[in-house]
Amino acid sequence: MNRRGFLGVAGGGLALSRLGVPGLLAAEAAKGAPNCEKLGWRFGITAYTFRHLPLIEAAEQVAALGLRYIEGFTWQKLSAKKPAVVTNETMSADDRKETKARLADIGVRLVSCYCQAMAQEAAARKLFEWAKEMGMEVLVAEPPLNAYDMVAKLCDEYELCVAVHNHPAPSAYASPDVFLKASEGRTKRIGACCDTGHWARSGIKPVEALRKLEGRIIELHLKDIAKFGDPRCPCVVFGAGDGDIAGIVREIRRQGIKPLLTIEHEVVSPKLVEEVAACIAYFDKEAGR
Repeated sequence: MNRRGFLGVAGGGLALSRLGVPGLLAAEAAKGAPNCEKLGWRFGITAYTFRHLPLIEAAEQVAALGLRYIEGFTWQKLSAKKPAVVTNETMSADDRKETKARLADIGVRLVSCYCQAMAQEAAARKLFEWAKEMGMEVLVAEPPLNAYDMVAKLCDEYELCVAVHNHPAPSAYASPDVFLKASEGRTKRIGACCDTGHWARSGIKPVEALRKLEGRIIELHLKDIAKFGDPRCPCVVFGAGDGDIAGIVREIRRQGIKPLLTIEHEVVSPKLVEEVAACIAYFDKEAGR
C-alpha cells in the first residue's frame, strides 16, 4: 500500500470515529467496496446525501468511507473556504482548476452532477462546457419532453451523457415508460438515472423497472425505503426496507452492465455517516455473492 493509500485508510477510520461510527465499522467502511471493484463497478455517493456539507467537504467524507466517486448538484456550495462559490457553470476558471486539483488530492472523482431542468440550449450548452472541463461523464437532469433533440445534439457534440432522473408522481418521469418512449431511436448517450427508491415509493418494483430500461441505464441512485408504495416513507439502511437492494444487485449482474452506482441516503440524522457505512457494507456484500 502506498503512502496515500495508508493515509486514506487511517484517516478515514479516524474521521468516521470522530463522527460517531463505532471503531470496527469505521475500519470496515474505510476499506470501501472491494467486491464492487472486482466487478469493475464504480460505486460512490451522491453529494446530496451529505447536502449539509459543501462539495469539497462532502468529497472528503466519501473518501473517509473508502469510496472514490461522487455526484454533485448544481446548487451546492463549493467549500467551507469559498462558501460564496456554487458548484455549477458559474465557477471561475481559477475555481474550476482549484477544484479539480483538490478533488484529485482527496482521491475522489466528480463523475456526474445533478442539474435539474435542461430546457434551453444556450443555458444547457454552458452546463455541458463546464461538465466537460471538470472531467465529468454524466449530467443528471429531467429535461422537458420537447427538449430531446437539443439534448441529443449536445450529448454527441460534447461526448457526454445525460441521465434522465425519475422523481415520484407528479413528476413526468415517475414511470420508466415515459423515458423509454421519449428516448426511442435516439443516441445512447441519453440514458436513465434510475432512482430505485422513488420507483418503490411510487409502487413500481425497481427490478421490473430496471428490466424495462435494459440497454439505456447510465446511473443508479440507490435507496432503500421503509414501505413500498408509500410516497412519503423515509429512507432506511440498505437491506432493512422494501427497496429490494439485493434484487437490484442481482439484476445489474444479470444485465452485465457497469453503470455509475451512487448511494443517495436522504435522511437527516446524527448517525448519517454510520448509516451510509452500513449501506456500503450491505451493497458490497451482495455484490460479492
